Amino acid sequence: MRRIVITGMGVMSPLGLDVDTVWNNLVNGNSGITSIDTFDVSNFKTRIAGIVRGFDAEVRWGRKEARKLDRFVQLAMAASEQALENSQLNLDKIDRERIGVYVGSGIGGIQTFIENVNLLNERGPGRVSPSLVPMIISNAAAAQISIRLGALGPSLSPVTACSIGNSSIGEAFNTIRNGDADVIFAGGAEAAITPLSLASFGNAKALSTNSEPSLASRPFDAQRDGFVMSEGAGVLVLESLEHAVKRNAPILCEVIGYGASSDAYHMVATHPEGLGAYIAMRNALRKANISTEEVDVISAHATSTPLGDLSETLAIKKLFGQRAYQIPVTANKSMLGHMLGAAGGVEAIALVKSLMEDIIPPTINLSHPDPECDLDYVSEDARKKELNIGISNSFGFGGHNSAIVLKKFK
Repeated sequence: MRRIVITGMGVMSPLGLDVDTVWNNLVNGNSGITSIDTFDVSNFKTRIAGIVRGFDAEVRWGRKEARKLDRFVQLAMAASEQALENSQLNLDKIDRERIGVYVGSGIGGIQTFIENVNLLNERGPGRVSPSLVPMIISNAAAAQISIRLGALGPSLSPVTACSIGNSSIGEAFNTIRNGDADVIFAGGAEAAITPLSLASFGNAKALSTNSEPSLASRPFDAQRDGFVMSEGAGVLVLESLEHAVKRNAPILCEVIGYGASSDAYHMVATHPEGLGAYIAMRNALRKANISTEEVDVISAHATSTPLGDLSETLAIKKLFGQRAYQIPVTANKSMLGHMLGAAGGVEAIALVKSLMEDIIPPTINLSHPDPECDLDYVSEDARKKELNIGISNSFGFGGHNSAIVLKKFK
């Protein structure tokens, strides 16, 4: 069976526009949540979000090119360019028919969609962009990355809501393991901080209404009141070990397991006992052929919703038993917010860095522990700990669950 490694990573997030900056902010417990200033939020219940700052697509690719791409595609492309550089892949020296792209988005090009609906209503059908459909479809990021890389291998855009990043990484892992590709760019992207999205999530009472941006995302805390919507992208380069060694690639980590499941319960509410989450984690460990005793750290999905955090805690307890209390659990969303379809990719990158550096980022804002959420959530400062194997969870609307298992490369 082929071994699969990670050789490159790229990220665009509210905590920074490169891996090192994001990692340093996570380790130092810095929040990327700010007040929304990209549109008027005076009439909204929630006025905060995790916004990618300092990114200018027109400067990067030129105005003409940038205007053809929705923001979620721009962020995905920027992250993939970083990942390509980080991986040291020379595209002219490898078989492009063996390069794939698995990058998804949960909501797709909603900003472009809204802009064109407004144009239609205000100025008539003649003003609607002929590029509307290819700009808003959720596979646009995977398509555009494939075009720019000249990647002729398998291309896939999983749409599993907030589970997308892990779904992309897991399916890429399976594809390379099965021998159908040598290299796959995998991850997710999202750019859905719009008045429409904010109003809908707010009216569903899913968002935090905390007026203090940096304190709003508080996974596992008794005073948590909903998630904080964020945007960004996280893309990783997965590669067969044989291919990576042959080209003397920088090997960052190894992917050893992937598990997926469905809650089969409710469209937006997680299973109250965490059944689907438990099945996904269990399947991931089985695929990795390891026991629960070998897991050193868990990167939780932990969106900061009352039911979601509790159900994930119950799932961890169900799988690990009494050992659940001995495994550090970290929640990156306490600092990044919930990046929706981009969350899994970015959190996988954070887990890779944890395994490389033997450091677990803290879960910030956990100042009033929920007595029902009673695991070790690394609630003070970043923790130094020898790490070998970690599991990262991602769950999404519709009951989509996915878990990946990463291992320090030896």
